[in-house]
Amino acid sequence: MEMPELRDRVIKYINGMEETLKQVKGDERIISLARQYVDDAKYYLERGDLETALVDVVYAEGLVDALKIVEGEGSKKVFVGGTFDIIHPGHIEFLRRAASLGRVYVAVSRDKNAEKVKGRKPVNDENQRLEVVKSIRYVYEAFLGDENDFLKSVERVKPDIIFLGPDQKVDEKALKEELARRGILVEVVRLEHRINTWGHSSTSAIIKEITERYCNHA
Repeated sequence: MEMPELRDRVIKYINGMEETLKQVKGDERIISLARQYVDDAKYYLERGDLETALVDVVYAEGLVDALKIVEGEGSKKVFVGGTFDIIHPGHIEFLRRAASLGRVYVAVSRDKNAEKVKGRKPVNDENQRLEVVKSIRYVYEAFLGDENDFLKSVERVKPDIIFLGPDQKVDEKALKEELARRGILVEVVRLEHRINTWGHSSTSAIIKEITERYCNHA
């Protein structure tokens, strides 16, 4: 790996772990140790020792992952819904942040509903998208959503938290009120900003670039 590429990777890794540590809950001793490893990683990054910096931040991630396992059944249920058409790093980071709050349950949009929301058919059909989401390490369980009432997916999980993306057009107050009427009391947490750490942080951007590269010159 080229040194500039490795440096960029380490910086992104450190930034991601710092965000995770702001949200993760559990044994403060483990969290404190993970923070120390991140601080060590920043120290070695400043001195140009990229390999050691990478090792330290990987140790920090391992501690956080172990903490989630130790918390086990006592952790909160986190509900996420989405299309997840062409998986990109933005999706992974979004799910990683959701996982910092508890066990992640993902309702993958049905093809019909995805087309309504996006204004176009998804590139991958619902079963393909489901299989990809199931394979992501931060996902505890994934399933296809309901075609007619998306809140039935929430009723199925009975989550403690609903984690929303910054672009999901959901009235949080109305959502909580409707779920309360159905006997489900939840906390709604929204990711404030789109994750733009990587060049392609949306499916639309990926499709646009593919079109510009390969279709306009045919």
